Amino acid sequence: MRTRTLLRLALPLLTGLLAAASPLLASAQAWPGAKPITLVVPFTAGGSVDFSARLVATRLGERLKQSVVVENVAGAGGAIGVTRVTQANPDGYTLVVGPDSPIAIGRLVNPAAFKYDPLTDLAPVGLISTAPMVLVARPGLPVNSYAEFVQLAKKSPGRYSYATSGIGTVLQLSMELLKEQSGTFVTHIPYRGGAQIASDVIGNQVDLAMLVATTAAPHVLAGRVKALGVTGGKRLAALPQVPTFGEMPGLKGYEMNTWIGLFAPARTPADIVSRLNHELGEVLKSDEVRAKFAEQGATAGSGSAAEFGAFVRAEYTRNQKIVQRANIKE
Repeated sequence: MRTRTLLRLALPLLTGLLAAASPLLASAQAWPGAKPITLVVPFTAGGSVDFSARLVATRLGERLKQSVVVENVAGAGGAIGVTRVTQANPDGYTLVVGPDSPIAIGRLVNPAAFKYDPLTDLAPVGLISTAPMVLVARPGLPVNSYAEFVQLAKKSPGRYSYATSGIGTVLQLSMELLKEQSGTFVTHIPYRGGAQIASDVIGNQVDLAMLVATTAAPHVLAGRVKALGVTGGKRLAALPQVPTFGEMPGLKGYEMNTWIGLFAPARTPADIVSRLNHELGEVLKSDEVRAKFAEQGATAGSGSAAEFGAFVRAEYTRNQKIVQRANIKE
């Protein structure tokens, strides 16, 4: 008798739970249907994130046999576009191509602007690409290596400056970690974007700049700036003579890269995430795609959704420590 009573009481609750879950179950079973998939890029067209999104979108659409539309939703350092996706229906039809800054740094530096929690409000799908950075020096600076710069900087703490494309970018964090590990004090000069930085270093108006590899390489090869080190785990094919920081004494284990990944809203059905990850992985295996990323100084990503999720959490944890120790705020 008591069992029947409990079943009678539990039945409405179970019915409600099934009803709530049924739209997602139906979506997972039908996906991808006739509805186009929107790929949000949280920055303006023309940049590296937009390039990556468009490179992947066409080929992903071909594999899914569904239209994949890139939509640029720029503003607030990527926060507006990412926020839109965190609030979208978790049905696999709204995704975001998210780079490191708005995913694994923004909330740590400016929580008022980045109100979402990237670790709980997004479902990691897959790593699209990674790319190292290059620390360059102005031509008039009397150094030819990072070790020589450290000696110079230690003689005059705070005298020298470095530029990046903004506060709270992976470019700033990579330099702050270098400063910490090498015991130097160098003043940060944040720019609104990267276009003016190279010309100011070339013109001896700023001492150093942390630049993405594709921006730095042409200027280094032309002799307009000096390359002091590469932030990645291996040397750049375009600049084989420039050592990685991890090769240098006292900096063993140092490695930082920019990265771009694909994310869905949290609670997106696991089978949709798995399918997206598989198809993305197949796209990234293409020789053509890998070559196009290489032209940008990047390496195509790989791995499961779970591996990408672990990667994002590790990046967030490391960046949190750097931000706290360097007291980076915006």
